[in-house]
Amino acid sequence: MVQNVAPLLAEMEQEDFYLLSGIEQGMRVAEWVDRRELPKLSGLTPEAVTYRLDRCAKRDLISRKTIQYEGYTLTAEGYDTLALHTFAERETITGMGAPLGVGKESDVYEVESFRPMALKLHREGYTNFREVLRERDYTATNRHVSWLYTARKAAEREYAMLRRLYPGVSVPRPVDHNRHAIIMSKFEGVPLSRARLEPGQVAGVFDLICAEVERMIAAGVIHNDLSEYNIAVGTTGVTIFDWPQALELDHANARDRLERDIGNVVRYLQRKYPRTAPAVDPAELATELLR
Repeated sequence: MVQNVAPLLAEMEQEDFYLLSGIEQGMRVAEWVDRRELPKLSGLTPEAVTYRLDRCAKRDLISRKTIQYEGYTLTAEGYDTLALHTFAERETITGMGAPLGVGKESDVYEVESFRPMALKLHREGYTNFREVLRERDYTATNRHVSWLYTARKAAEREYAMLRRLYPGVSVPRPVDHNRHAIIMSKFEGVPLSRARLEPGQVAGVFDLICAEVERMIAAGVIHNDLSEYNIAVGTTGVTIFDWPQALELDHANARDRLERDIGNVVRYLQRKYPRTAPAVDPAELATELLR
């Protein structure tokens, strides 16, 4: 958990980060980095590597495995440490807050900055690596793909998409990005899955969602994972979040994915609010929005 990592930053030394960065670099080509490569990768002497390995292992920032050789890999906490250290050096964040949401593919925390912000840590590939390899197109052409790579690429894609869409589409404001982590504004409201809409609100909320989808299309983007879990409903409108799987409008599957996105929302509303949910054909609405 990143909350366990944050207090460690004050007791970490610069050479510890050299070692963690060296292991990170080695993981670009191997899941377990040969200890014999670490002096070259980290810029530390063999004696310093031994000392830093012990310090980082005691803090659960790295794991050790003996295969044909003695190998080391970063834990999720070790990767979190590198990202938090970079944000602290940039003075993007000054402190950690409470969890805002913890899921299979990401963890989100409140952080202190020039105002309260959200820190999103991508976890794609850390626990469901094979599934991610199948589903994510940015892993398809790489001979060696580590969970660090999939999580970093997901964060890169999401941050780039937020910068592209904000403020024309109602998405969190992007603030900073490093490795698998994004700093963004906190959004108002709760996920649609947890909202309790009054009968007279259902159609209006659906119209607000459709308006944002129309703005996405105008920006040349399909969300590609839209559902009740990544639409926030608040007093000032709706916010669309979770963008790492977004597609360009000219993608071969964009039309089908748009229909699927709309269908996810329509089916959810019809299931939860059967008397007041809109009677919409997702295929027809997708066609209309794409005109």
